Amino acid sequence: MASLPKVFIDGEAGTTGLQIRQRLAGRRDLQVVSIDPALRKDASARRDMLNGADAVVLCLPDDAAREAVSLVESNSVRIVDASTAHRVSPGWTYGFPEMSRTQRQAVAASTRVSNPGCYPTGFIALVRPLVEDGLLPKTWPVTVNAVSGYSGGGKSMIADFEDPSSATYTRDNFRIYALGMGHKHVPEMQAHGMLAHPPLFSPAVGRYAQGMLVEVPLQLKALPVAPRIKELHAALCHAYENEPFIEVASLEECAATKTLDPEGLNGTNRMKLFVFGSDDAGQARLVALLDNLGKGASGAAVQNLNLMLGLPEASGL
Repeated sequence: MASLPKVFIDGEAGTTGLQIRQRLAGRRDLQVVSIDPALRKDASARRDMLNGADAVVLCLPDDAAREAVSLVESNSVRIVDASTAHRVSPGWTYGFPEMSRTQRQAVAASTRVSNPGCYPTGFIALVRPLVEDGLLPKTWPVTVNAVSGYSGGGKSMIADFEDPSSATYTRDNFRIYALGMGHKHVPEMQAHGMLAHPPLFSPAVGRYAQGMLVEVPLQLKALPVAPRIKELHAALCHAYENEPFIEVASLEECAATKTLDPEGLNGTNRMKLFVFGSDDAGQARLVALLDNLGKGASGAAVQNLNLMLGLPEASGL
């Protein structure tokens, strides 16, 4: 009997690592191996773990992720990198299987997969099909507004909102950030959203742990083809037809929806897309609802891991 594939999570004590470990718990089609906590910073011990596994999930800061990749000497080790380090790097496959008709096969065949960011997952899901269908020009000055739970900022931001003893503890209920327009997710939004220019990204964080809304507003009458609401909706429906983890709300549901809860899909690997708007006003609000720790992080990592190991894509999800 063939041995089960071994999976090593480098950085399993972090927010994303813990969530991945939880999703893999109880799986009988793979085995999770762990490094001795006392040896986590020992380069030799980490090298042995990285090269001794069939698949590695990196849940590390960017520089540490690059270092981990440099320690992998075996070309057969499959790597899923949850950091920002390789999301637009040559030789790395972008781990959004639903992004195009060929992306799932590309992920399955790759040994180097970069897990998407949470905000870009929602943004690319909304924008790319419109660009591909010619409804949104690649040169259009796209704006994206988004709000996430504070878990998206990792341990430091969690402490900001949860630990009164922290020097940076805040009582803010809502705050905007990345005011210098240099958010690290923008390059992948542009590249994989098929845009000629960086989108104007306006992120925010709320006083709740996880869950997010990503919104792209459009002035339809200003667009060259002046698309109607039903055309935007049809493009999204076509792009994600029969996808197990992405749902496009019907136009009837969108019309009946009065508000959206960013926590609505927490604990899942699902994403739901909405097309709100008015043809008379010539305006639309495209919205993606997802869990920033699910489809936006650990859920996506497990989905990619399954594809790379030839396991059922939905296992553990």
